[in-house]
Amino acid sequence: MTRWKAAAIHFGISLVVIGAVIGGLLLMWYPPPMFGVFGAAKLALILASVDVVIGPLLTLIVYKAGKRTLKFDLTVIALLQAIALVYGVSIMWQSRPVFLVASVDRFELVFANQLEPADLEQGNEERFRKLPWNGAKLVGAEVPFDGRAKLEAALSGMAGKDIHLTPRYYVDYAKVAPGLLKRGEPLAALRKLGPDAGVEVDAFVAKHELDENWVRYVPVVSSRGRAAMALDGSLGTPIGMLPLDPWRDLE
Repeated sequence: MTRWKAAAIHFGISLVVIGAVIGGLLLMWYPPPMFGVFGAAKLALILASVDVVIGPLLTLIVYKAGKRTLKFDLTVIALLQAIALVYGVSIMWQSRPVFLVASVDRFELVFANQLEPADLEQGNEERFRKLPWNGAKLVGAEVPFDGRAKLEAALSGMAGKDIHLTPRYYVDYAKVAPGLLKRGEPLAALRKLGPDAGVEVDAFVAKHELDENWVRYVPVVSSRGRAAMALDGSLGTPIGMLPLDPWRDLE
């Protein structure tokens, strides 16, 4: 076997492995269009560049038929590649989306590494005290009515920890849906973002077979990007996400 053939085989195996990893990301944590909007594509590209490029390249360099240390060399390359893959997946795991929090006039996408264990322990229900492993869970966050609690929430927000990062304020989404819907904008307003936005809206409406006049939207905000969430005009139920930034003028 030539070194080029060995590198090609290694490349094919690496491609299958990284494809399975990215497929898992899409399936569990970043369904479209979240994969591109919220930074997962960049992480996947870095991971792919290490595992799909560097591994086969090293094989191309060290491979020589009949070489006494060939088996050891290939084992070391495979081990290094596996370590890099495990490290990359662990980083993705630690930064995976865990809660999609509806609060006042928007959704906030919260990632695992944004929540402190001490804050999770204060969640008022068991489901708010655990980090989901299979995707962002839809919840609401409600500003407390009690004066002291309002002050604590305000001070916490000023310190950089708003209510979407405080699980003790989490509630059922249905509890905040009416208020969120009232603050929503007509879906057609997204067309003002430009011709490409109009194409996205048209495709979304056709895909979901919607009456555009009956759909509202609110922003989806995160530390990694922004999008728009379409809501059913009667119940406020999320229909789906559009890869459009309603607040692009703020950049």
